[in-house]
Amino acid sequence: MISTSEFKTGLTIEYDGSIWRIMDFQHVKPGKGAAFVRSKLKNLRTGAIQDETFRAGEKMETAHIETKEMQYLYENGGNHVFMDTQTYEQLEIPGERIEDELKFMKENMEVEIMMYGHEVLGVDLPKKVELKVVETEPGIRGDTTGGGSKSATLETGAVVTVPLFVNVDDMLVINTDEGSYVSRA
Repeated sequence: MISTSEFKTGLTIEYDGSIWRIMDFQHVKPGKGAAFVRSKLKNLRTGAIQDETFRAGEKMETAHIETKEMQYLYENGGNHVFMDTQTYEQLEIPGERIEDELKFMKENMEVEIMMYGHEVLGVDLPKKVELKVVETEPGIRGDTTGGGSKSATLETGAVVTVPLFVNVDDMLVINTDEGSYVSRA
């Protein structure tokens, strides 16, 4: 059991019959009335994000999530195949369960699979990945007043906003949390 005063970003809890990850929280102590905790929770089964308010000191069950390092192999009829790097066991995850993560995953990439018992909750990507630009319009020199940006399609199909100097075949470092351009690799 954990108290709301012990909340941390990234902590997983069991609440309302599901498993949630704390994305953000704020302790609020109003001038009048009881203290409470505002939190932003992500349902690890459905991917839904929800705002919740808890009384200060309220207790809840922690969810023990196990992570396994696995390698993404290939897509097989809507399912995506991963291999345990230690035991070489393979695991299939339906595409709709990891739809957002697929935008930044390419074959042979090392990822962490989140599991609750034997239930697969999802894929945890590295914070930054290197991907190649496959399509973008050329930047026009002198066409900016303060930086300028354009969209670029990456090898995984994801579309990100990049600076005008980025060209086709450039390798980029992408932040997987926000799906944003960081730098050239």
